[in-house]
Amino acid sequence: MASTVSRPGRVAKLPPRERILDAAEELFQSEGIQRVGVQAIAERAGTTKMAIYRHFETKDALVAEWLRIVAADYQAAFDRAEAEHPDRPREQILALARFIAEGLPAISYRGCPFINSLAELPDRSHPARQVIEEHKARQTRRLVGMCAGAGLPDPGQTAAEITFVLEGAQVSTQNGSIDQAGDRLMRIIEGIVDRHRPARNASRAAGD
Repeated sequence: MASTVSRPGRVAKLPPRERILDAAEELFQSEGIQRVGVQAIAERAGTTKMAIYRHFETKDALVAEWLRIVAADYQAAFDRAEAEHPDRPREQILALARFIAEGLPAISYRGCPFINSLAELPDRSHPARQVIEEHKARQTRRLVGMCAGAGLPDPGQTAAEITFVLEGAQVSTQNGSIDQAGDRLMRIIEGIVDRHRPARNASRAAGD
């Protein structure tokens, strides 16, 4: 393991709990959840195992909290889309897709944290899996709401198509099978949304 000396200076200034989460995120992303032990996280964070267990009862609890933070970042993307495009659900959907598209370069070498974690955590009772499943359900509800607000005739079906494309783009970027994934992703999402829009709404959107 690299010593804590090589860690960015800002990390040493973080409060202990945040320093532990920062170290855990880096190690889980680069080496995987199962391969990383609590001792390695302690060394990376410049602390002790005992200190980690004061903040997190178990390693599983630490994994779950890390993924809860990742999920909050995705939910914040929904919040920004709604705030930046009030009463314009079509633009909200495209803003959300753009958030994913712009994040694809990072996924190309680190992978999607949710996909990676699911592959390592087959037990559906694991607290981290429950965090992911709750996040995905909430994400689907919000996307269905955007589709309904855009006047799409079958919001559930459209949200499912968009979800397949967003998640497929992340997997394809991770395995390197598709080039220009971000640009392709945006064109596909625009096509899905506009294909499902009633004719009067589509003509109005063209004039936006």
